[in-house]
Amino acid sequence: MCSRTPSDAVAYGVNPMERNVRLVVDQFAESLQTNATNPPAAARLPLHYLAKGLVKLLETARRELDSDRDAAKASLVAASSILQSEIERSSGANGSRPGALAGWQIARVRAFIEENLHSNIDTTDLSAVAQRSPAHFSRLFKQAFGEPPHAYVIKRRLERACHLMVTTSESLSEIALSAGFSDQSHLCRLFRRAFGQSPSTWRRHHKIPASISRDGIGEEC
Repeated sequence: MCSRTPSDAVAYGVNPMERNVRLVVDQFAESLQTNATNPPAAARLPLHYLAKGLVKLLETARRELDSDRDAAKASLVAASSILQSEIERSSGANGSRPGALAGWQIARVRAFIEENLHSNIDTTDLSAVAQRSPAHFSRLFKQAFGEPPHAYVIKRRLERACHLMVTTSESLSEIALSAGFSDQSHLCRLFRRAFGQSPSTWRRHHKIPASISRDGIGEEC
C-alpha cells in the first residue's frame, strides 16, 4: 500500500496550521496522561495550568478574528480539544476500567484511522499512536471499539467508499484506491461480503448511475 507524502497531507485537508494545532493538543494530552499515572496528582491538576493555556488560545482567537479567521478558528479548535481532553481524562480517571484505552487515546486512534484510510494501517501504527504496547493493543482496541482493528478499518473503508459513490461521479477503481483498497476487485469482494451486492448495483439503487462514471459499464464487478 502507499505511504503518505506532504502532498497527500494537503490533498486530504491536513494543512500546516492544522498540524500545529494537533501538535499543541497532543502535547497537552500527553501531559494530562502523565499526571493521570499518579492519582493524587491527577486529582490536583493545577487549574491555573489549564486556564492559562485556554486564555492564551482565546486571546489569540479574539485578536485574529478580523485579520485572520483561519488562525482564530484554529485557536478555538485547539481550546475546544484541550477542554475535551481534560473532560475525557477526568472521566477515565474516575470510571474507566484498569488498563483500558483512555478517552484521549481512543480519539487519537480514531482520528489517525480517518486521516489514513487511503494508505496502509498496521496495528503497530495504531498502538504507537495510542502509546500502548503492541502486544496488548488489539485486545484494548476491541474493548473500546467493539471489534478488532482490522475489522474496524475495513468497515470504515467501506463506509468511505459508500460516501464517495453517492457524492461523486468517480469510477469504482478510483474510489477503491481513495478508500484504501488495493484495487477495484478488492473493494468488490469485501463489499459483496458486507452488503450482499456489488458496489455498482448498490450505487444504482442510490441514484448514482454507473453510466455517469468514467468507467461506465466497466464498473461491474
